[in-house]
Formats: sequence, C-alpha cells, structure tokens
Amino acid sequence: MKILLATDGSEYSIAATEELAARQFPSDAEVLIISVFQNTPMIASVPAPMGGLAGGWEEANTVMKKMAEETVQKAADILRRRNPGWYISTKVVEGSPKHAILQQADELGADLIVVGSHGRGAVGRFLLGSVSQSVSMHAKCSVEIARKPIIA
Repeated sequence: MKILLATDGSEYSIAATEELAARQFPSDAEVLIISVFQNTPMIASVPAPMGGLAGGWEEANTVMKKMAEETVQKAADILRRRNPGWYISTKVVEGSPKHAILQQADELGADLIVVGSHGRGAVGRFLLGSVSQSVSMHAKCSVEIARKPIIA
C-alpha cells in the first residue's frame, strides 16, 4: 500500500499524522511525507532603496524550505516510532499545495492521501480556499481528511 501524507506542521497536520500512525496498514506500507512551500515573488533582484528588502525574498524562501524540511522530519519520526516496518520517505516540494499534493500522489501511485483539515467555515474556504477539499475532489485515489480532536 502506498500512502501520501501531506503536512504543514500545523496542529491539524499533526492530528493527521497521529491518526495515520494509529492505523493498521500492512507492515510493509510505503509512506511518502511531503510538505509544500510556496515561493515568494522574485522581485528581490530589483534594488531596494537604502538596502530595504533586497535579498529578503530569497532569505524568506530559504527559511520556508527549512521549516518544511523540519516538518516532514517530525512527521517521519512519529510514524517510524509507531510503525517500524513501514518504508517512510520525505520530500519538500515548492509550489501550490493543492496542485503539488495531487502531483506527488500521482507520481507515487498513491492508494491513499492523508491530509489535515483546518476546519474553516464557508467564508474562510471562500477567501483562502481549502486544500483538503480540493485534494478530495480531484484525487485519483482515496483521501482521508483528519480533524484535530476537539477537547471539551
């Protein structure tokens, strides 16, 4: 079984990781953990007055990529502790999360995509879009959308 876990390091993604770790999949399951970061506009090559933000975009991209690398490693650690037989790999991808998740799932030949849901309302989905909703609508395989447990 091939599983793609998409994570952004949020509490919702951690809930999805924990839920996946608790599932009873074959001991030789293959899991690809990805985190997608979006590149900022490349206007850093334009000189900024008084040194302004020249080079700031490139630095921001480097920081975002490093955070994504830490995110996939944390998720991998959780899965490896609970499922030592699973083959787990990680990847950081640049681009739109909605498109990158689907592309990576296709490349993997995924049987299942696991994502977290931020639980936004209708207005939030309209303004920000819903990655989990888009993935579930366009995926060629099953999609599990995990929610963060509500603590009463």
